[in-house]
Amino acid sequence: MTSLLLTPIALVRRHLLGPLRSDRSPLEGRRVVITGASSGIGEASAYAVARRGARVELVARRDEELQRVVAAIRADGGQASAHAVDLTDAGAVEGLVEELLAEGPVDYLVNNAGRSIRRSLELSADRMHDFERTMAINYFAPVRLTMGLLPAMREQRFGHVVNVVTWGVQMKAPKFAAYIASKAALDTFARIAGREAWEDNVTFTNIRFGLVRTPMVAPTEAYAKAPAETPEQAAAKVVRALEDRPLTINTVAGSLGEVFNLVAPRLSDRLFAAFDKRFPDSAAARR
Repeated sequence: MTSLLLTPIALVRRHLLGPLRSDRSPLEGRRVVITGASSGIGEASAYAVARRGARVELVARRDEELQRVVAAIRADGGQASAHAVDLTDAGAVEGLVEELLAEGPVDYLVNNAGRSIRRSLELSADRMHDFERTMAINYFAPVRLTMGLLPAMREQRFGHVVNVVTWGVQMKAPKFAAYIASKAALDTFARIAGREAWEDNVTFTNIRFGLVRTPMVAPTEAYAKAPAETPEQAAAKVVRALEDRPLTINTVAGSLGEVFNLVAPRLSDRLFAAFDKRFPDSAAARR
């Protein structure tokens, strides 16, 4: 009787929480594609995933930096290949998909490449390109790559996609309209795609990171002394997302902010407006 009950329970746990832990990583022997892998979270994740026994396919624009990461992984005994691609170029992404699938199935995809812009609406009135370029790399690029690899994942009845998003999709922080809107679009896309691919054992995780100390945040003076995770700490969350396949990975602050926005939306608006005034646009945003 007990064994009959354990089977469906184990299946439900696998879909909702990921596979049971063992000494052997589920990444061992699998192919993992990581975008934005030439620096920051992507680079740190590439090292961490390779150490778990995966073959890592590194994607970014800067070939020289990619080759540096590949060399470091191979020197450590890992397996890695570099693909220098501008992910905002639709034709280049199609070529990347063909190249990847020609070598065999892709098991995991980490959509990490992105652009952050912190600029108030007051300074954005004549900068529509801020919204266009964030959508290009933060939303259209990962969706295009995901859609290219998804049919093969569904056919082999295994796959997992990890999206690096932001706690901003919960907090709705001022001065990040372009950035957070693009990440919120990706967050929502993944939830819906995960429901459609559920029966094919293809799942999605959205990691809603707080501040991570990477080159992307360096131009914002307000972040200089703010608490932040290291790229290595962020990479540990990426590995967890790949191995355990949770629906989301949130910060405590992000989850509390999301509840606050739901239960007291106008009070939340008032407090965020006051917070907005205390932290003006950076010098980089005024250029």
